[in-house]
Order: sequence, then C-alpha cells, then structure tokens
Amino acid sequence: MKNDKKRVQKRIIRLVVLILGFLLLVMFRYAWLQLVQGSELAERMRNQVGQDYSIQSPRGAIIDRNGRELAVSTMTKSLFVDPNHVENPAQLAADLSPLIEKTEQEILDDIAVGGGFVWVKRRMEQSEYEAVRALMREKGYSVCLGFRDEAKRYYPNDVLAANLLGFVGTDDKGLDGIEQALDKYIKGEVTETFLYTDSRERPILDSIFAKHAYHGDRCKTIQLTIDSAIQFIVEQEMDRAVAETDPVSVTCVAMDPHTGEILAMASRPSYNPNRFWDYNQDAWRNRAVSYIYEPGSTFKAIVAGAALQEGIVSTNQIFVDPGYVTVSGKRIQNWNGASFGTVTFADVVKQSLNTGFALVGLDLGADKLNGYAKLFGFGEATGIELPGEEVGILYNPDDMVDSDIATMAIGQSIAVTPLQLITAISAIANDGILLKPHIVKMIKNADGTTYSETHPEEVRRTIDSAIDKTLVGLLEQVVASGGGKKASAKGYRVAGKTGTAQKIREDGLGYAEGRYIASFCGFAPVENPQIALLVIIDEPSGGNFYGGQIAAPVAGRIFSQVMRYMRIEPSGAAYGEDEEEIAEDVGEGDAGGSLQTAEPVRQIAPPPEEVPQGSVVVPDFYGKSIREAARIANNAGLKFESDGSGFAVEQSVGANNVVEAGTTIKVYFSP
Repeated sequence: MKNDKKRVQKRIIRLVVLILGFLLLVMFRYAWLQLVQGSELAERMRNQVGQDYSIQSPRGAIIDRNGRELAVSTMTKSLFVDPNHVENPAQLAADLSPLIEKTEQEILDDIAVGGGFVWVKRRMEQSEYEAVRALMREKGYSVCLGFRDEAKRYYPNDVLAANLLGFVGTDDKGLDGIEQALDKYIKGEVTETFLYTDSRERPILDSIFAKHAYHGDRCKTIQLTIDSAIQFIVEQEMDRAVAETDPVSVTCVAMDPHTGEILAMASRPSYNPNRFWDYNQDAWRNRAVSYIYEPGSTFKAIVAGAALQEGIVSTNQIFVDPGYVTVSGKRIQNWNGASFGTVTFADVVKQSLNTGFALVGLDLGADKLNGYAKLFGFGEATGIELPGEEVGILYNPDDMVDSDIATMAIGQSIAVTPLQLITAISAIANDGILLKPHIVKMIKNADGTTYSETHPEEVRRTIDSAIDKTLVGLLEQVVASGGGKKASAKGYRVAGKTGTAQKIREDGLGYAEGRYIASFCGFAPVENPQIALLVIIDEPSGGNFYGGQIAAPVAGRIFSQVMRYMRIEPSGAAYGEDEEEIAEDVGEGDAGGSLQTAEPVRQIAPPPEEVPQGSVVVPDFYGKSIREAARIANNAGLKFESDGSGFAVEQSVGANNVVEAGTTIKVYFSP
C-alpha cells in the first residue's frame, strides 16, 4: 500500500516537473519571440498584412484681387499596378491602353519594372477613372490594379495669366511662377499612415475605422493683386497685336501707380498650364521679369526728369536741331534722319529728338545719368514675388566715354526689364515717389484668417514734386500731339512715351539690320493716374516697326477699355474734343453736367421660389468674360452663344428666369 502511494506521488512530482518545464519552455520561447525577435516579426507581419499609405491634401488656391479662382486643386485617382500579380501582361496592356491614353508598350514597360507597386497613370480624369474601375470589375483586374488618391492642379481660365501663375509637377511641386515662388505656403500636406489590409488592399482589423481625412491645415490661399478682367483685356489686345504684326514676342504689364500693385502681366507666346508639357519651354517664360532689352526712347522720360531736376534745361529752353550730332566719332541722328530746326525742350520730348537728348545727356554727365537711372530703380532687382527676375545692365560711370553717355541718354547701350521700366514710369505718375512692385496682395490661412498682407512700400523719392508735375505735362503732350497720339483714349488724358529700339546682334557686334523693339509706356488719367501701362512688341514683321505706330494703338485700346471697366469718369474735353463728342462716345452726363459711363440695362427677374424638374434658373452673366460666361452656362445646364467681345452687358433671357435645361442663352459682350 505504501509502495503504491509512493509511486503515485512520484508520478505526480514527475508530471508537475514536466508541466513546469513545459511552462518554462513556453515562457522562454515567448520571451525570445517578444524581446529578441519582436521587432523583426512585427515588421514582417506589417509587410504581409498591411502597408504604408501617403494621404495628400489639396494644394492651396490662387485667386485674383476680386476672389476669382485662377488655380485650384481637387482630389483625383491615380492608377498603379502590382506586377507580381499580373497573369497576362499583354492582355492587360491591350485592355488598359485605350482607356488611359497610353500605348500598350508603355504599360508593358511599367509592368516589366517588377515589384509590388508601379505607377501607371497619375492624376486621372474622372472619365478615365470610371472606365478603368469598370474594367477591373468586369475582368477581375482588382488583384493587380489599384487606385491612390492624389491632388491635381487645375487652371480654370486656361491660358489667362499662365506666365505669372506657373505650373505644378507630378509631385505637387511648383515649377514656375507664383506656384514656384510661394510653393511653401500652398503645397498640399502629405500624411503618412499605416493600414492593415487584405490581399485586395481592403482595410481590415482596426484599419476599418481609420479616418482618411484631407486636413490641409497648413495650406494657404494666395490672393494676387491682378484683376482677371483687366488681365483678359490686356491678353485680348496682345493676341490682336500678334495677329496684326506677327512679332517674336509681346509683353505687357499694367500697374496701379499709387500702390505698386500689378493689375495685369502677360507674355506672348504663352501656354496652357493644364498641359504645359505640350509647349516649348520658351513659352513658359515670364518676359516681364526675366527678359532684358534696350528700352530706346521710353527711357528718355527718365533722362528728361533728371535734366529738369538738375536745372540743366527748362521746358521753354531753345535748341537748334541740326538733324544729327557726332559724339566721339559716332553719328547720332533723329528717328527720321531730318532736322527739326529751332525747337524748345518741350518739342524735343514731344518729337523724341535723339540730338536734343544726346546733348542733355552730355550735360548731365556719366555719374548723374547713372545716378538717376538707379534712383528710378534700374540696375537692381525690384524684389517682386516672382522667380527668375533679372537685374538689367547699366554702365560703370568710370568706364564711360562721351559716346556712351549720349547713347545711354537715348535709351541705348543699357538693358532693363519691362518690370523695371513700368515701375519707373509709375514713379513719375506717383508724384515722383518710387514704390516697390507687388503681385501678391494677401496670403490667407486655411480657416480664412489673414496670414500676411502686402501694403504699399515706398522705396524713395526720385525727383521733386514740382519737377514731376512739369515732366508729366511734357509726357502728356507726347500723347496729345506728339509721337504717341495713337495711345490716346477718347475722353481721357493720357501721358506716356513711345520707343523704337534697334536690337543688338546675337554676336554682340553692333545692331541687327531690320530688327526692332517697338514699345509704349504711359499712364492715365493724368489728373489722378489709376493705371500705368507698358506694351512691348519684339521684332514686328512688315515694314511698320515704330512704337508710336504699332505699340501705342494697343495701349490706347487697353486704356480705353480698362478705364471704363474701372468706372473712371472721363476727364472732360481732352485733346481738343468737345464734351458732346465725349458724351456720345462714353454715355450721357448727369443733371450736374459730369460725364459718366453709360450703364447697360440689365434684365433681372425676382428669384424663383420653386424650380420645376427639368428646368434651370438663368444665371446673371453681367460683367463676366466670354470664358467665364461659357463656363457658368455649361455648369447651369444651358447652351451658350456669344455676340461681341469684352464683358457681358446684356443677355437674351434675364437673370433668375426659369427655362428648360438645354435652352440657348445669347449673351452680348462689349469692351
């Protein structure tokens, strides 16, 4: 009995020891897996049942001074392939190719990369996404194809302001213009997250409840100083100039001379930033800041101001013009090669006489001539919020001989940017005070609050106020009865200066025969300048290349349209016109006798309380450009027909009326 009891006890002890040993082994193994191999196994598990996702938020918007969208971002689908799970590459390529505008070979090349993830088509259009998704369902391609969300940049106005806006690359990086300069403010956020997924990348476990929100808390909105309506007017007239003169390029800048704000900035050739890759890189260039050229006679406005300030000349001082002067062995003659005889300095400015300005330049001397050029902002960057700004070229006064002084005084042998020149002319329009130019009006936080705001920034005074007023009077006479007559806008007083500069040869040895740059730079209305304008036409074709003949008319049409758009009251009997002619041209005067722009009659019905099914409410197109009106009509489900050009002044069916979807609305436009 005792022996049996002892055997049982021994067996129990052996069992306990065995159990304890097994438990110790399990504990050791558990500790080994958790403490020694824990990190490695966890990473292996993550790779097997989950993957890292990058969630991108949309890029911040760019808007004009009135809040109109110039660049916006939306979330789109990007297509990828898992080459490891492709069973029939040739069939997959054949099925995909017609849906995503890629060749079969390009798709096969993507698959041939191998691995588990290769991009096939990034930022697809909605129609492409829908077509590919249907294909995946139909043929079971979900095992090897998938989508990721990415932000895509859109420019709703296509070419409008393209050269200053720039564009965005595939990785949401700004590559030119405002997109590049302010990329750090508007670039979308990328948030990294890990999701547990099944073999078809569907979330499992806790990842089912994960939130995929696009926060964008740091993305800001950029509000520019430009007015898209003025930008449209400028670009419309530039296109007309291109059609008429077939130049190498056209550049135009409009500025508010009292604030330094850029109202419009455009170049031709241009491009559509929605498809920037389809264009030559030269078309991307913003010539207003990255192009230097000899300003020619437009620079004479600066020289005249310097001479008046230094007391070297007075407006009525007499000059005897022989038609040419010889300086250091170089012959400098007038634009027409003729002598104007006995003239006053006012006539020298009005007729843009090279002989008179060459003599004035020699009286000023190298130091003062260059000193005033720098006072007006030449030879240094303006600091505008745009990339690629050139600084221009000025002489070193110590290296100048008399012929250099004389040619500089007529706007040759120096190089400036269009932005520098319009900034200098704006200083003349602003009582002699030079302002720093700006193209960014405000940066707004994602919640709508103001992050930063741009205010007028005075650089320095260039000439005295009294001298400036005298200079403005001389420049007004250039447009009133001199070489810039074609820049006049009926009913308004315009001041400015034309320019015709011969282009330097590509090898730098002298000037090229028959190659010119025609330009006009001025401001209006003279009594209270609201817009300064520069028009540059580079190498116009045909026999007509003078600034007063081809650049001034472009400026005159822009002045006329912009001042009416800005509702600036006419100046009265400008340049010998009587007020009846002005009233007939711009609208009838009120009872007090002051003239105002006539306001077209607008047909606006009361808003409807209910809209029947299949019907739509007619939008109000008044004041919209043709592009904007067409987009609004399309979004409303209406057909659109335009008549005229400029901005909408009347429509065939009044705003807020209810019509059947698909009804054609005719909108009338006027400059």
